[in-house]
Amino acid sequence: MNTFKLGVIKEGISFNKDLLLDMLFVIEPAGCPIPKAVIAALGDWEFDEVSSEGNLIVDDLMAERIKAEAERPKTSPSEPLLSSGIKRSLEDARRMRTLENSEQARLASVQNVYDEYMNYIDHVYTYYATHKQIDYESLSETVRSLCIFIRENRGYVLRITSSDGTAKKNFIVTHSMRSTVLAIAVGLQLHMSLSKLVELGSACMLHEIGMLRLPPQLYLSTKQLSAAERDQISKHPIIGFEIAKKLDFPLEVQFGILEHHERENGTGYPRNLTGDKISLYAKIIAVVCSFESIVTPRQYKTERSTFAAMVEMLKNENRQYDETVIKALLYSISLYPIGTYVYLSNGETAQVIDVNPDNPKNPIVQLLGAKDADGSPKTIQTDDNDIKIMRPLGKQELEDVMKSLTGREIFSTQ
Repeated sequence: MNTFKLGVIKEGISFNKDLLLDMLFVIEPAGCPIPKAVIAALGDWEFDEVSSEGNLIVDDLMAERIKAEAERPKTSPSEPLLSSGIKRSLEDARRMRTLENSEQARLASVQNVYDEYMNYIDHVYTYYATHKQIDYESLSETVRSLCIFIRENRGYVLRITSSDGTAKKNFIVTHSMRSTVLAIAVGLQLHMSLSKLVELGSACMLHEIGMLRLPPQLYLSTKQLSAAERDQISKHPIIGFEIAKKLDFPLEVQFGILEHHERENGTGYPRNLTGDKISLYAKIIAVVCSFESIVTPRQYKTERSTFAAMVEMLKNENRQYDETVIKALLYSISLYPIGTYVYLSNGETAQVIDVNPDNPKNPIVQLLGAKDADGSPKTIQTDDNDIKIMRPLGKQELEDVMKSLTGREIFSTQ
């Protein structure tokens, strides 16, 4: 494996093998030119080198371009495209991670970052509703920072739920945020490059943008919709596609928005596409949105547990969803999804905090109310023999456990 200092990586160059941040995170596939924004993002996140089993592809034209770039007078850098709130919360979270603060402090810092991205999505949707504009450059830069943040803090981000302030936002915003986090986690599991992750995240963040052209009583309804109302709602992928096309978004982002309600068996909409006719981004968005919808409470339906949602997705009734994407979701969040509270075979209760890459049935958990000798929460690896997960805790069981732990350090509930 060869390493390359970030200073030698110039816009437009490529490698004859995949360019990697580490052994799992592909920055760009072999032969793909490296965008300037990706180089800037790596610098912002203080990565000083990258790796590849191959070497730079530098032809005569590229050599001249690199030489010209080196000789060009330096100018002051332009202002970053990230909002001040996101940038500040990211810096705080990075500092928390570097200083190895307590689990509770780090989880709180990740929550702040999550809330700032939620505010950003709210702003994007609101600004489009009033000005009919979305700055894709700013959007892609924000999603890029979110991709890197999730990669560095995946176990924490997937435990997060909306705080009191962001929970008051309409469900389109909260649904888009939660779905985007899951989509990026799946994309990471599928070893998608950073540029592809950004497109996937952008498509998922805006997959409901077409709703804004419909009467708000439809998508903000607190009751179950009639057949006629559902027919109107089903037009939102086409409307969203038209919006993305008019704003000149990348073609793959447009198709991700257009096809996110298509199904592998042809029962989806708006074009009844099947199998390989559906874009990869749309396949991923379809899975994560369906999962997220199962666990989200609405006034006309009761939410179900993340474990029940994962089981339902694995059943894949009538083969609606791409099996590879479902498997990637399983290995991203585990059979007992990160954040789930569970009852163990040794009689203790715990919260799932990370996946076991070798077996999604046996995730890593933190015991509730138990600490190691150094005072940190006690973490164990579950298995099929000594310490097995028996089942998720029911809502009343969880409330009882939390009451019994009053005054002791515990993690935030789902």
